[in-house]
Amino acid sequence: MTPVAATVFVVDDDTAFLKALTRLLRSAGFEVCSFSSAPAFLDQHDPGTPGCVLLDLSMPALSGLEVQAALAAAGCKRSIVFITAHGDIPISVQAMRAGAVHFLTKPIEDEDLFAAIREAIEKDRLARLEQSDRAAIDGRLATLTRREREVFLRIVAGLMNKQIAADLGTVLSTIKVHRARIMTKMGVGSLADLVRMAEHAGIVPHQAQPRR
Repeated sequence: MTPVAATVFVVDDDTAFLKALTRLLRSAGFEVCSFSSAPAFLDQHDPGTPGCVLLDLSMPALSGLEVQAALAAAGCKRSIVFITAHGDIPISVQAMRAGAVHFLTKPIEDEDLFAAIREAIEKDRLARLEQSDRAAIDGRLATLTRREREVFLRIVAGLMNKQIAADLGTVLSTIKVHRARIMTKMGVGSLADLVRMAEHAGIVPHQAQPRR
């Protein structure tokens, strides 16, 4: 099974290895974009392109870890598979803690390489799906009026309509109207769905407690 609509960005200063690796990956059905230097990759890399980075750890100008840090600083959560000719446990731990998917030591078995790349691509796909879902929820939240937002926060905190009305100093019927509009604007049919959406948006119960 080969990935679709995803690119493997290969970055390695060893041009002979880079060419061989590029040929191997393309023969396995992967879309490949290769770079012989880290600065060239960072200059031309498009974070909007789905896929992963196959990144050499030791390179002149910028190391693999520095490239990883530069991507993170730019807000790019690109899935990374590190490759190196010298296994270094402390560095591999540092790379994994910073979000690397795998740390492979040359020579690399083809199937191990393909498996690592597929895992990295899948991680990228899920991250992009999560980002898309979060953006959609944020867009719906933006349609709420200030008062609807206040009611929304109290609903997902578990307050009943009567409690919300008392807390906001209004009548029960008004809260019911706000609640119905909130459900419509957020595109949900149940309280459970609304709570799950709030959690997905990073709104946790203690943030939604009524004002005293």
